[in-house]
Amino acid sequence: MKDGTTVWLPYHRSRIPGLPDEFTYAYWDGSGPLPGDPAEVRFLAGPPAPGADRVLRPVLPRMRNLEVLQLLSSGYDHMLPLLDAMPPGTRLSTGRGVHREATAELAVTLLLALSRGLDVFGARQAEGAWQPEFRTSLVGKRVLVVGHGAVGAAVAARLDAFRCETVLVARTARTTPAGRVHGAAELRGLLPTADAVVLCAPLTEQTRGMFGAQALALLKDGALLVNVARGELVDTGALVREVRAGRLRAGLDVTDPEPLPPGHPLWHLPGVLITPHVAAFTDAFPTMTEDFLRRQLHRYARGEELHNVVLTTTAAGDAVQAA
Repeated sequence: MKDGTTVWLPYHRSRIPGLPDEFTYAYWDGSGPLPGDPAEVRFLAGPPAPGADRVLRPVLPRMRNLEVLQLLSSGYDHMLPLLDAMPPGTRLSTGRGVHREATAELAVTLLLALSRGLDVFGARQAEGAWQPEFRTSLVGKRVLVVGHGAVGAAVAARLDAFRCETVLVARTARTTPAGRVHGAAELRGLLPTADAVVLCAPLTEQTRGMFGAQALALLKDGALLVNVARGELVDTGALVREVRAGRLRAGLDVTDPEPLPPGHPLWHLPGVLITPHVAAFTDAFPTMTEDFLRRQLHRYARGEELHNVVLTTTAAGDAVQAA
C-alpha cells in the first residue's frame, strides 16, 4: 500500500478525475513556487513544456525519496546529465507514444509543405507576387521512415493515404503487421533510392550524427529531409551545405543547436522550413497526457510495472537501462 504517498503533478487534481485516492497530490508545473517539501515527493510528473531539465535541475537534489520521475516527453536524453541528482532506485519513465498522433501529423505536414512549395509561395505572398509553378506530389514517392516506434508507425500509416511507397527502417530488421522493417545496417543502401526521409528515431549513441555529410550525400538531388526526432541526429553544418547547394530541402521541428540562435544560417536558408519543437504541443496535449498520468498512477498504486520505464538510477550516479 502507498497511502499518503506524495505525488506532484503539472495539472490540478480536479482536471484528472479517477486518480487513486490513497495519494496526496500537489500541483506544480515548474513555473511557480514549490507546493511543499520536495523530500516528501515519491512520484513527480515533470513540467509539460520544453526545458524541463532546466526547471528540474535545482529541485531534484532535494527529492531524496523520489521513486518515479515521469516525463511527459518521448525523449529523455536531456535528463541524462541529471541522473546523479536522483536517489538510487529512481525509475525514469517517458511519455513515449502519448504524442504519436500529433507528432506524426506535423511530420506529414512538413513533408507536404515542402513538396508543394508552401514555403516558397508563402514568401511570394508576403511580396504580393502571383507566380504559379508546378510542384511535386507525394503520390508514388518513396519515403524512408527512420525509426519504427510509435511515431514512426503513425507517420507510415498516414503516408499510406498519400499512396507513398513507404520504407521502414529501425535499429534491427524485423517483420511487423505493417510490413518489413529494414535494419539500420541497410540504411546506406536505401538512401540513394529515397525521394524523402522522415526521422523519427530516438537519440542514442548509435543514432547521434547518423545523418552526417556522407549519409546526406547519398540522397538524390531534390530529396526532402524531415526531422521530428532530435536535432542531433543530423549534422547541421553538412545539412546547411547540401541545402545551400540546392540539392536537398528540409523541414525541421528539431535542430542542433536548440533553441536555434538568432543569425543561424538555417533561419533564412531557402529550402528550409522550421517549427520550434512544437510537434507534441496541440490542443490534444492536455487530454492525452492527463489520460496517460491516470493510467500510470493506477499502475504505481497497484505496484505494477510502469509504462515506458527507460532506466533506474544506481548509487554510482548512473543508471541501469530498462530491457
